[in-house]
Amino acid sequence: MGVFGMVKENNVLLIVVDQWRGDTISYLNHTCVRTPHLDALCRDGVTFHNTYAQCAPCGPARASLLTGQYMMNHRVVQNGIPLDARHDNLAHALRRAGYDPAIIGYTTTTPDPRTTSPPDPRFTSLGDLMPGWTPIAQFGPARRTYFDWLRARGVDVPADTNDIWLPDEPSPTGPGATRAASRVDAEHSDTSWTTEYGLAYLKGAGARPWFLHLGYHRPHPPFIAPGPYNKHYHPDEVPLPVRAQSPEAEAAQHPLLGYQLDHLQQASFFRDGAGLGRDMDEAAVRRMRASYYGLISEVDDHLGRVIAYLKESGQYDNTLIVFTSDHGEQLGDHHLLGKECYFDESFHVPLVIRDPRSAAHETRGNIVEAFAEQIDVMPTILDWLGEVVPRNCEGASLLPFLIGETPDHWRSAAHYEFDFRPSYDAAGTPPPLGLTIDQCGLSIIRDERFKYVHFDALPPLFFDLSEDPNQFCNLADDPAYAGEILNYAQKMLSWRIHHADRTLTGYSSSPEGLLTLA
Repeated sequence: MGVFGMVKENNVLLIVVDQWRGDTISYLNHTCVRTPHLDALCRDGVTFHNTYAQCAPCGPARASLLTGQYMMNHRVVQNGIPLDARHDNLAHALRRAGYDPAIIGYTTTTPDPRTTSPPDPRFTSLGDLMPGWTPIAQFGPARRTYFDWLRARGVDVPADTNDIWLPDEPSPTGPGATRAASRVDAEHSDTSWTTEYGLAYLKGAGARPWFLHLGYHRPHPPFIAPGPYNKHYHPDEVPLPVRAQSPEAEAAQHPLLGYQLDHLQQASFFRDGAGLGRDMDEAAVRRMRASYYGLISEVDDHLGRVIAYLKESGQYDNTLIVFTSDHGEQLGDHHLLGKECYFDESFHVPLVIRDPRSAAHETRGNIVEAFAEQIDVMPTILDWLGEVVPRNCEGASLLPFLIGETPDHWRSAAHYEFDFRPSYDAAGTPPPLGLTIDQCGLSIIRDERFKYVHFDALPPLFFDLSEDPNQFCNLADDPAYAGEILNYAQKMLSWRIHHADRTLTGYSSSPEGLLTLA
């Protein structure tokens, strides 16, 4: 029994999507996207409008989500970097609570090399599964389980399996962003695969309380939707990208931004993409956005199927539902694609929590504007289950918000980090801008008024969000802001000191023996 009176007769459904921007929910008044099923969950739960991932891309972000730690402590700084085996995680904590934590999807985790040997085949992939989880259906980098599922259903899988995400017909606009449907249809998409395994698990769960991490790969690239979702949105109705007049004008802001603009390839986002992302004109960006929103609508329909089953089976009112994404997506903003640099679009993520308790009835439909962080998910789930939150978990429980309370001394800013060293598919190549791999870090503090970006070995950035919400004007060299810049640098230093690894700092030897201090 925990402080909120929960007992272990309850279920938890953690839905993690991939690369879903925090602003892309119709409940939050997006200008064109339509997410009726997610909106229904928002109306029946609490939506945390200002939630930020602690890092990107997938491997680092999921390490933070599932350990509750900032990147500066778990140190999975890029895809392919191992997760230290000493770190606790949500799955281990759930096992201590008596749950068998099941997962459909992936965690993009490279194992600690000290726990195995270099020939371990897991070191040849982008990432494996974090320890502690029971895999129901794993969507690993090779996606073998998914492609085998397609073959079992009579789908003709091409020799190069990723070609199922090519257009099903020649595109009149050429390679890259297209309105054409993918070769794989909606019935056999990876989103459908995820839902089929999810429903099968829920139907077989029985009376024992369960925990399911349900992971959808979309709207992650390739940005091409199956029919009919490819036509759900017309390019003319999507919002225009927020970007400078030209890539050259954008690049002038900072050396890292210039480097990324000169190197990000469209081939990473479209199966037949060619050229740099920065070269996409307005029409191409509109087509890309229409496809991205189509992928979101597809996932939304499948969320509806899962939640409908929970209601039909009588499990909805004893299941905590958490919906979030690992990170965001630039989607052409600042002439960028993917999750890059230091802009909010890459780190702002959705977070919706539906608490079935009667105590949460009065808050249904609330939108919380206070800053939440991805690392809050693990302590929230454990708190709801009445479990002790591990001391090395640096997030804070969001349960008070679910019953209409704001905790004392709640954070007034969000913090996130990014490391721009070469990742898995470019490992071994020299780091950018003449730096070493240990000089490729940046750290960000962002509140309602200002945003400060500190680099290890590059010039800082400072934005006045009240005057420049889209972050075009770097004020780091403006003498008028020198005092504020010092203030935010000090805040960042205080944050790092406060959240330094505390795994064992709550214990001490003493004349009486081992003491627990916190």
